[in-house]
Amino acid sequence: MNTLHVIAHSPFGDERLASCLRLLGPHDALLLCGDATYALKAGSAPSAALQAANLGERLFALAEDLHARGLDSPLAKAVDYPAFVELSLHYDKVNSWL
Repeated sequence: MNTLHVIAHSPFGDERLASCLRLLGPHDALLLCGDATYALKAGSAPSAALQAANLGERLFALAEDLHARGLDSPLAKAVDYPAFVELSLHYDKVNSWL
């Protein structure tokens, strides 16, 4: 069963991102939104962890949140809200890391 994991909390405040990366299956995807997009900040430890996870086409970030935080990263594909809905329909399960 493939899962879309959604994280909205800053990777600098807790271990949600690290825990999620440990649990990701080979067909799972990760969507960063809200303050979780800070994980894409170049040169940061969370960015290095995302690079090491080698998610490729399975790493997404909400474009609106990237823009609001002045971020841009080649690591994640920026998606709008309609694309977020499409992603949630594409995966068997959606797991929000509250």
